[in-house]
Amino acid sequence: MLRTSASRVLDDNDRDEVLALLDSDPVANVFVSSRVRAVGLNPARLGGQMWGFGPRGGLVSLCYAGANMVPVNAGPEAVHAFADRARKQGRRCSSIVGPVDAVSLLWERLEPHWGRARAIRWAQPVMATSSKSPMAADPLVRRVRPEEFDVLLPACVAMFTEEVGVSPNLGDGGALYRTRVAELIRIGRSYARIDDGRVVFKAEVGAVTPHACQIQGVWVAPELRGKGYAVAGMAAVVEAAMSCFAPVVSLYVNDYNHAARAVYRKVGFREIDTFMSVLF
Repeated sequence: MLRTSASRVLDDNDRDEVLALLDSDPVANVFVSSRVRAVGLNPARLGGQMWGFGPRGGLVSLCYAGANMVPVNAGPEAVHAFADRARKQGRRCSSIVGPVDAVSLLWERLEPHWGRARAIRWAQPVMATSSKSPMAADPLVRRVRPEEFDVLLPACVAMFTEEVGVSPNLGDGGALYRTRVAELIRIGRSYARIDDGRVVFKAEVGAVTPHACQIQGVWVAPELRGKGYAVAGMAAVVEAAMSCFAPVVSLYVNDYNHAARAVYRKVGFREIDTFMSVLF
């Protein structure tokens, strides 16, 4: 019998139980849920491991340990178990992200062993909407076409660098990031307004489940900010996301980004939770 103080590596035999736990909070868990639904729990396909806390049939908490580390429904006991496994394994992720209580406690346990983080985003409001925006949608925002990859990519790199603080071209020269940008275009989850070969506004639907989807990568050309493109663009993306992907549209944003939070509130989003991110 599994000791309640230990975590274990899950596999596809645990899939139904994992999804049931993830679906208990479909907005907070949309990223992890989308990964499990897409590829299952085999580590080779998942791109990491899924750790579980609790025996089979009594699963209480999860932790996705891949390029990102994401605790799910993790109270103090589960966090301690996940931290113990992460400490022994060594850091393999580029970030820890998730509900603020779990992430703050997880980082408290791991910092003495992993060293200082590059940046910590202590409070990131999670926002969601299930209604069409009261604001007019920009009719020129549309799905990006595959042949527009080279037009979109510089805007994606600029957004990532501005948001994360480092360029996605570091390390592997940007190969993995370019692959992800191209994949989102290919599957119809990349949206933009492109005027005369210039990206004015862009956003992607990064994670999708039957219950919720998550918008990421929202960006407006710097010289055009404050002119309403973000509000109208987000209204268009929300409308498209609800029509094509899921009934609830979500995102999370840094608490100090008051301009973005104001935009999202105008579009109809409301704050429902708080995340925290530790970046390496």
